[in-house]
Amino acid sequence: MTTEKFRGVFVPVLTPFKSDLTPDVDRFVAHCRWLLENGAHGLAPFGTTSEANSMSVEERMELLEAAIDRGIPAAKMMPGTGTCSIADSTQLTKHAVGLGCGGALMLPPFYYKGMTDEGLFASFSEVIQRVGSESLRVYLYHIPPQTNVPITLNLIEMLVKAYPDTVVGLKDSSGDWNNTESVLKSFPEFIVFPGSEGFLLQGLRAGGSGCITASGNVNPGDIRKVYDSWQTDRADDLQARISLARKTIQAYPLIPALKRIVAHFHDDPDWERVRPPMLDLNAEKSASLLADLKAIDWKLAPKLEAVA
Repeated sequence: MTTEKFRGVFVPVLTPFKSDLTPDVDRFVAHCRWLLENGAHGLAPFGTTSEANSMSVEERMELLEAAIDRGIPAAKMMPGTGTCSIADSTQLTKHAVGLGCGGALMLPPFYYKGMTDEGLFASFSEVIQRVGSESLRVYLYHIPPQTNVPITLNLIEMLVKAYPDTVVGLKDSSGDWNNTESVLKSFPEFIVFPGSEGFLLQGLRAGGSGCITASGNVNPGDIRKVYDSWQTDRADDLQARISLARKTIQAYPLIPALKRIVAHFHDDPDWERVRPPMLDLNAEKSASLLADLKAIDWKLAPKLEAVA
């Protein structure tokens, strides 16, 4: 792993699936390439948007290897490696370190609820110790709407005190600006990414490092413009534009909606497929989504020349 800390617009990469529901390596790598060519500073595959918790450890490792083997820079990758199992988290994190990824995005163990900060610390600590690499950089993944297991300020303090060179940042997908602001104020050296571009400009002005956002899968260029221009007089207008796009898309089930957009604008119907228990958007919602995007004059960047 590189020791350089991440900043900028990172995208939690959608995972395309074949008709037999196995991951589609060619489309995955092509999408990674398209994202980097169209504004993303880096990629955070195998989080919520990637449907990672519907995938096996082996599937995630194979996709990561394929992306790096085909030219996606490992230093720009922040794969999700946190699971409910210490053994699985260790395996995924060691694998990412071995490939030279720039960081690992780690969920807390989320099955058991009501765990203490001491218990969560012990879980993260065990993984860090088992990986045993000085080049490991951990970005904590706070997403209580999904996990119901928060990463508190106290837990962050415990981890930073024990592993100051390893636990370096946080993705805050709480949707609560007050929480993001509290982390920024409490840990000014911490790398903090809001989990939505809706907070990008506000976060940058408060000392944040960018964002890691699902809708970056379809809007990386406009989101990048906010990051690049946040200190200019254009910033508020640019932020309003990406916030409107986000609000329009998230009015629908987010992951199926993003896949529907990719499928439509890249003229590639296979991109619509999600893995159960998720379901594709039905025809009515698909038509409504596309009409809503047309109404705000939203367009996708040019598609890739080829899928592979």
